[in-house]
Amino acid sequence: MKYISLIAILLTITVKQTAQCQPGNTIGYKLVWADEFNNEGPVDAKYWKFEHGFTRNNELQWYQPQNAVCHNGVLVIEAQKVHLPNPNYAAGSKNWKTNREFIEYTASSMNTGGLKEFRYGRFVMRGKIDVDSGLWPAFWTLGVKGQWPSNGEIDIMEYYRDMLLANIATGTDVAYKAKWFSTKKEVKLFGPEWSRQFHIWRMDWDENAISLYVDNELLNRVEMKDLNNSDAEKINPFKQPHYILLNLAVGGDNGGDPSVTKFPKRFEVDYIKVYQKQ
Repeated sequence: MKYISLIAILLTITVKQTAQCQPGNTIGYKLVWADEFNNEGPVDAKYWKFEHGFTRNNELQWYQPQNAVCHNGVLVIEAQKVHLPNPNYAAGSKNWKTNREFIEYTASSMNTGGLKEFRYGRFVMRGKIDVDSGLWPAFWTLGVKGQWPSNGEIDIMEYYRDMLLANIATGTDVAYKAKWFSTKKEVKLFGPEWSRQFHIWRMDWDENAISLYVDNELLNRVEMKDLNNSDAEKINPFKQPHYILLNLAVGGDNGGDPSVTKFPKRFEVDYIKVYQKQ
């Protein structure tokens, strides 16, 4: 009886792990785009372009393409500790992008803007994130038209300061001030080995609602009727196409303190797939 019970337990664990690795029921959906990162070396330029330099949120990393490499079927975005001169440094500048004499970290931020853009669908990423202090990985989308945040932002996966987040942002009547629909969950609630494993992040987005999942667990759902911008135009930024972004940031407004973290650190992506209803 003990032997049978052990088999039953192992089968239960296997079924659970298998379910977590699936992007939900895709019956009625058609795969319209995917990148499985099976080439060796740089990412496919038909799909991806890169940000350069210091970019947003007072983050510490300098973005550069060479920190994103495909190897053994996995995209690796690596944050590295460095000490390099900032080519845009200007003594006495009050701009955070130019008043830093040195670059202390490098990483990559890549996106499909102008190359692959989608309105509605099921967006799926299988990936693994490091959860050490100061790291800020994200898998997200932005609308193709409008000034942020009135173009709409969806954070399918965002992590910082021990929290996993699933967010949706719309615009307000104040420029660059977002209204957030956010869910946060402490990573420790997933278990001690969680960050060492690959997981499935998923967005289901249609004309009715946006739903965000990790391993088929619903984290956040907002109905489309509640997502109009609260500015003068009051448009819904989620009725337009969005493009996909992947990045690994360090520090900044939300990322926390990286000084106690040993680098390099990685954000690994097995694949990204987009399905749409047939």
